[in-house]
Amino acid sequence: MLNGMRESSAGLAELRGDCARCFGLCCVALPFAASADFALDKDAGTPCPNLRDDHRCGIHAKLRQEGFAGCTVYDCFGAGQKVSQVTFGGRDWRAGPPGHARRMAEVFPVVRHLHELLWYLTEALALPAARPVRAELRRALDETERLTRRTPEELAALDVAAHRREVDVLLLRSSELARAGVRGRRRDRRGADLIGARLKGADLRGVSLRGAYLIAADLTGADLRGADLIGADLRGADLTDADLTGAFFLTQPQVEAARGSAGTRLPETVGRPAHWATGA
Repeated sequence: MLNGMRESSAGLAELRGDCARCFGLCCVALPFAASADFALDKDAGTPCPNLRDDHRCGIHAKLRQEGFAGCTVYDCFGAGQKVSQVTFGGRDWRAGPPGHARRMAEVFPVVRHLHELLWYLTEALALPAARPVRAELRRALDETERLTRRTPEELAALDVAAHRREVDVLLLRSSELARAGVRGRRRDRRGADLIGARLKGADLRGVSLRGAYLIAADLTGADLRGADLIGADLRGADLTDADLTGAFFLTQPQVEAARGSAGTRLPETVGRPAHWATGA
């Protein structure tokens, strides 16, 4: 299992955002509304007022204090640099011909969805228990990568939702195979409403929490080893001293949105959020 995780971590390293090679696309293409996560309204395709001319954030060091916590939990899975440097050949959205910026704003979310799928497929390929579907996973990964390299026009017209449905079938099968090896009852809590749930010390080993709403849930000391967390909403969830060793399909944005401690055990595929140390 350890070797598989190391291979997964190596492959996933290429699917992390590299702001130095991006033109601040997430700060331009994506919309947000004034809320607890964002201090103001911004339309899709409109640059954030905090975006500097060098494509860096002017308040990056104090995003949470300035009311932009939503920015701190976002990750493009490497789509930003792919769209900036590959899809559009290094041409800045500010300097292109008429319609260039609009097209980049259209393409970026599509590639971001595809890169998220690449993350899940890469992780699934590293699961020893998923060997029966490994060939199918490899084909799906290769096809998804091929899609990311289409022209801007092709990407803008791509039905990414249809492709995601096809991939989800394989990811679900991989999850079932991996969780079959976990002892005890493996409950299916897909899409469950667990907002604010009291799950302190809960035994959630091998449980499917795909798409579950765990907003502000108390998961202090919970055992989430081998759990499927794809799409689980962990905003404000308390993971203090929880054990997520071997949990899969967990992404950096999910843990960044949660609260944790030095005692929280995480899979090798994600890093410990800096704000956990301060309790922010």
